[in-house]
Amino acid sequence: MRAFKIREKSIEEIRQELEALCKELFKLRMQNATSQLSRSSELKRVRRDIARMKTVLNEKK
Repeated sequence: MRAFKIREKSIEEIRQELEALCKELFKLRMQNATSQLSRSSELKRVRRDIARMKTVLNEKK
């Protein structure tokens, strides 16, 4: 997700999406550990999305 789209959302919406992404990251890590993850690039994408959301949250505070 792009940063400008995240900035358009409210703080509560960002927090909800951040929580969902953290859960997704956990699932991807478990799949990676059991060699079931087909695209390892998903880990990188989710980590970066989490970082973007945390950055925007800090900007809004």
